[in-house]
Amino acid sequence: MQAQAELAVIGGSGLYALLDDAVEHQVDTPYGAPSDAITIADVGGRTVAFLPRHGRDHRHPPHLIPYRANMWALRSLGVRQVLAPCAVGGLRPELGPGTFVVPDQLIDRTSGRVQTFYDKGAVHVSFADPYCPVGRSVLLRTATEQGLAPHDGGAVVVIEGPRFSTRAESRWFTAIGGAVVNMTGHPEAVLARELALCYTSIALVTDHDAGVAGGEAVTQEEVFRVFGENTARLRTLLLSALTAWPARRECRCANSLDGITLPFELP
Repeated sequence: MQAQAELAVIGGSGLYALLDDAVEHQVDTPYGAPSDAITIADVGGRTVAFLPRHGRDHRHPPHLIPYRANMWALRSLGVRQVLAPCAVGGLRPELGPGTFVVPDQLIDRTSGRVQTFYDKGAVHVSFADPYCPVGRSVLLRTATEQGLAPHDGGAVVVIEGPRFSTRAESRWFTAIGGAVVNMTGHPEAVLARELALCYTSIALVTDHDAGVAGGEAVTQEEVFRVFGENTARLRTLLLSALTAWPARRECRCANSLDGITLPFELP
């Protein structure tokens, strides 16, 4: 019998492990293998799955992450609520390194990524509000209780990568309403919606993007350094938030596929 989990965390750059005393599971999907083995453990009486987005050895670059396999694998384990931490660059002066942001919007600037499960039939899923409102409330409350002063709201601009932005691109992202920029928030969020999953992101700002106040060019070394310095705070936040997550879903995410005829049966 396949293992089951209620909640899941998809770890971003620098967060390759989260759960203590976890059991590792290999999961097959119609879309190939997920980024890595999925570990499951008890967190405050809740069964939680953890999946490192890039793999434990960071082998998957952002444009080649098996996003469909990852989300399908989590749903097939019983997961219905996903918490997705990520590293981001700040597009505003006040969003500097070490800031936690709980975004409420997304701007897709990727290209070439498969961003749907529905390659046949007319399946149009509402995506006006990409993130679960209940999950956002839990994260904001938990982060505030821990003195992290989280920034409430803002749009994540998701770029293709793996390169960082030019200064002109960075300034344009700010001009169109972006708060932070990263490379992995899409198609992850929309694939979660297509599976009727709750999806909530917590973004750790690791740097000011290149076009902000004439700052220095972003480097991979700097991003990893700042993320590493904040890993302990992020881990504490995630584990506390998981225990506070409501067991019963009362948000609209669960009903996102109502009234739509799907071309195949979901796991």
